[in-house]
Amino acid sequence: MPFNVAVCQLAISDNKEQNIGQARNQILQASERGAQMVILPEMFNCPYDHEYFVAFAESYPDGPTVKMMSATAKEAGVVLVGGSIPERDGEEYYNTCFIFGSDGSLLGSQRKIHLFDVELETLVFKESDTLTRGSTFRVIDTPFCKVGVAICYDVRFPELARAFVMNKAALMVVPAAFNMFTGPAHWELLLRARAVDNQIYVVGASPARNPSARYVYYGHSMIVNPWGDITAKAGAREDIIMASVDLGYLQQVRRQLPVLEHRRTDLFELKIAENIS
Repeated sequence: MPFNVAVCQLAISDNKEQNIGQARNQILQASERGAQMVILPEMFNCPYDHEYFVAFAESYPDGPTVKMMSATAKEAGVVLVGGSIPERDGEEYYNTCFIFGSDGSLLGSQRKIHLFDVELETLVFKESDTLTRGSTFRVIDTPFCKVGVAICYDVRFPELARAFVMNKAALMVVPAAFNMFTGPAHWELLLRARAVDNQIYVVGASPARNPSARYVYYGHSMIVNPWGDITAKAGAREDIIMASVDLGYLQQVRRQLPVLEHRRTDLFELKIAENIS
């Protein structure tokens, strides 16, 4: 059976309580519009800045953002893919996505694996100055399908998406904070490429754009089907977008164009293993 996925493209401020409250409101609005799974952006409770990563970080299960997500998923009756927040675990900080079921229970979590350490023409940013990279990937079981979460920079590594698919994921969620340099160049391209390469649904969730912010988000959250078609897309402003995920259509695409069955694992995966050793 198809199910409805919504993305809440949130405006992010330097007020944590305001960010949490706005996220809650949009989750409830998405549910009222018929969403069964709701997805939030990367670092939705804080500005994308090292100072706020530390100041707004919280631990599971006691943090106010985590508690809001659990309670609101239950209130709205939706599966909630909670974008990401800065997570504190002992002395370490992570960029972490928490996923909750419609009963408010934690279905799983995923820490960002590849940290955004770059020197672009218009931006120098090193997440590793504050954050620690995740050491594992998971495929999360939901009532609708298995879901893999690739947080922002993770989407640039095709082997992660393929690992999700080989572990039966039908949907890849990409909570992200692409900027005005990488966004226009690569955001849509990467989401559609991962969908086509792996014949899965891909959902990209971005914060809304604030031109006066220190770090300006690109926006343009979108939902892409296994054929690479964009079935819903936001602009730059705060918005809620929604589209259907149809696993029957996914199987149809894979039957008609059996790319995954035609993989030459006898050649390529062996060569990769040899190179690593």
